[in-house]
Amino acid sequence: MGLNTSDSVYSPSREKGVMRGGSRHSVIKRVRVALINIGSFKLKILLVLCIVFALLLIAAPTGSLMGWRYHHSLHSKSPNYRLRYTVLINTWRRNSLLKQAVAHYASCSSIDAIHVVWSEDDLPSATLQSHLRKAVYSKSSSNYKPEFRFDLNEDDNLNNRFKPIEGLRNDAIFSVDDDVLIPCRTLEFAFSVWQSAPESMVGFVPRMHWVDAKKSGAMHYNYGGWWSVWWMGTYSMVLSKAAFFHKKYLDMYTYQMPASVQEYVSRERNCEDIAMSFLVANATGAPPIWVKGKVFEIGSSGISSLKGHSQRRNKCLNDFVTLYGYMPLVPSNVKAVNAQYEWFW
Repeated sequence: MGLNTSDSVYSPSREKGVMRGGSRHSVIKRVRVALINIGSFKLKILLVLCIVFALLLIAAPTGSLMGWRYHHSLHSKSPNYRLRYTVLINTWRRNSLLKQAVAHYASCSSIDAIHVVWSEDDLPSATLQSHLRKAVYSKSSSNYKPEFRFDLNEDDNLNNRFKPIEGLRNDAIFSVDDDVLIPCRTLEFAFSVWQSAPESMVGFVPRMHWVDAKKSGAMHYNYGGWWSVWWMGTYSMVLSKAAFFHKKYLDMYTYQMPASVQEYVSRERNCEDIAMSFLVANATGAPPIWVKGKVFEIGSSGISSLKGHSQRRNKCLNDFVTLYGYMPLVPSNVKAVNAQYEWFW
């Protein structure tokens, strides 16, 4: 007589399956018996309510049960000013460029306010003010609309761009010329870099200095423009024509920096950006941070296009060293790159 192998051969897995199935049927049977034995309709209702409550406990987020649930809608309507910055635009008789700059920066997402440094003899016209306010309102991509205002000055002085501003809600200042446009995505990345090093200047336009070996006697320095940075691979300044810095440096520039430096800038009508680089380097003992990104210069001319500009910058550099009593600028070869959009090795 043949053997039925499926019944005679021992299988541990089969035995476990049978046990699991038996156990499951046993539990179901016990629940049915319990429900049948409950004679009171009220007890049945109470049992159902207990089961429902248990399911709610399992499904509900822990935070809501503990009373500290995160309210995203409230957060989005109440801006965190630490996560925003103020754009400070320096302008001079170039209203068409100013309109482009204000409209562009109003479209960037993390901007809390836009201030225009106005140093012209005539006040900004009502037409210009109305146009810019409408541009800020219409170009803003979020429900939160940036504040906009003119910072008026009685005289034409390059030091005006670094005057303290009352009522600032942000620590971060993005200083920019009216003819310089930085793409919003690049600007947001630079802001994140500044947040990681808020004592530093973080910008897009690097410059450098080096010792002039041809000069004998006292230490003499040369000022290097973009091509010098490109060739040498180092820098010691980022120009305030497109740079982030902490708002406290506005107070330090006005009230703590040697008055002789402000007088020099006012007299020479140049080098306020070098003066700010000296100030921050003197305060921190650290180099600035250069951010890689596209810089669109929409103006056709400026101080840098004038004849003898390099010689004047050399003179500023060395005169400031004399006024400070030493060279505070610190060289660096570090460049911040957004790894989301750039290949790096």
